[in-house]
Amino acid sequence: MKQKLTAISLLILLLAAGCGAKTTPAGGQSSDKVTLHVYAAGTLAVPFKELDKAFQAKYPNVTVEPQFGGSVKMVKQVTELHQPGDVVAVADYSVIPKYMFGKDGKQKYTDWYVGFATNAITFVYTDKSKGQDKINASNWYQVLSGPGVQIGRSNPDTDPSGYQTLQMLNLAETYYKSPDLASKVLANAPKANIRDTETELLSALQAGQIDYLAIYKSDAKQHGLKYLDLPAQIDLSDAQYSASYQQAKVQTKNGELTGKPVVYAITVPDNAPNSAWAKKYAAFLLGPDGQNILQKDGFGQLAKPYANEVSKVPQDLSSLVTAWPGQ
Repeated sequence: MKQKLTAISLLILLLAAGCGAKTTPAGGQSSDKVTLHVYAAGTLAVPFKELDKAFQAKYPNVTVEPQFGGSVKMVKQVTELHQPGDVVAVADYSVIPKYMFGKDGKQKYTDWYVGFATNAITFVYTDKSKGQDKINASNWYQVLSGPGVQIGRSNPDTDPSGYQTLQMLNLAETYYKSPDLASKVLANAPKANIRDTETELLSALQAGQIDYLAIYKSDAKQHGLKYLDLPAQIDLSDAQYSASYQQAKVQTKNGELTGKPVVYAITVPDNAPNSAWAKKYAAFLLGPDGQNILQKDGFGQLAKPYANEVSKVPQDLSSLVTAWPGQ
C-alpha cells in the first residue's frame, strides 16, 4: 500500500513539474505551438511580413499566417465567413466599428480599435507612363485625363483606398477650381482597371499595361516608384484638415462615405482563437519594434497610437495608447 501511494505521489509531482515548465504569453515564453491568423489591408503586406518575421524570431513557438486584401473584405472573413481571426488590421479605422461593433442587430466582434499609422493617397507612375516627363503637383489631373492614359485603382466597395481616391478627387475639384476634374480622370480608370486592392495592379504598372495607379504613398516608397506629392488639403494625410475632408462624400454599395484622415487601425476580435498571443502581437506592432518598421516602409507616425476608448482597450495594451483626438 505504501509503495502504491509513493508511486501515485511521484506521478502527481511529475505532472505538476510538466505543467510548471510552460508559461503564459505574458511571461514571454511557451513550448505550446501557436498559429496566429492575421487579416490585414493589402498595403500592410510589406511591413507586416517584416513584423511577422521579427515576432516569430522573438517567440519561436508562434507561426503567423497573414492574409492581405481589401480592408472590408478582410473584416468580412471574420464577420461573414467566420474564419478564425486573431488580429484584424485595416487601412481605414472606421471599417472596424462599422462591421465589428454589432450595430443594427448584428453580432458584436469587438468594441475597441487602436490607430497605429497614417498615410496619404497619391498616384504612382514609371518611366513608361504617358506624360510622366511633364506631370507635377499642379497639372497632374490634366495629364491623367489626357487621351490614351490608363489609370488603375481599387474597388471602392471593398477597399479603403478605392473610396479614398474618389474622396481625394472630390476635394481636388474644389482645391483646383475644376468642377469636372473627377469625371475626366475617372474616364481613364474604367472597371477593367479596378481590383479588390490596388497592390494587385503594381505588376501591371511596372509592365506598362497601365500608366498611373491610385495608391498610398507608403507603397510608392516601398517599391521605389515615382509619385505625386499632392497637397495635404486633398491627400487625406493631415488631421488638421479633418473638417475640410468631411466635405468629400462618395456613394458606394456600403452607403455614403465621408472623407477623413487616413489612419490604419488594429483590433483583436472577441472570439479570437489565440487572444493572449494576438494582444501580444498588437503590443509588438504598437511598440517601438513595429513603429520603426512602419516608418521605414513609408508610413506616417502618430505621436502615440490612438484608442477609440482607452477604457475598452485590453489592459495589456493600455499603456501604449492615448485617447483618440476629438472622440
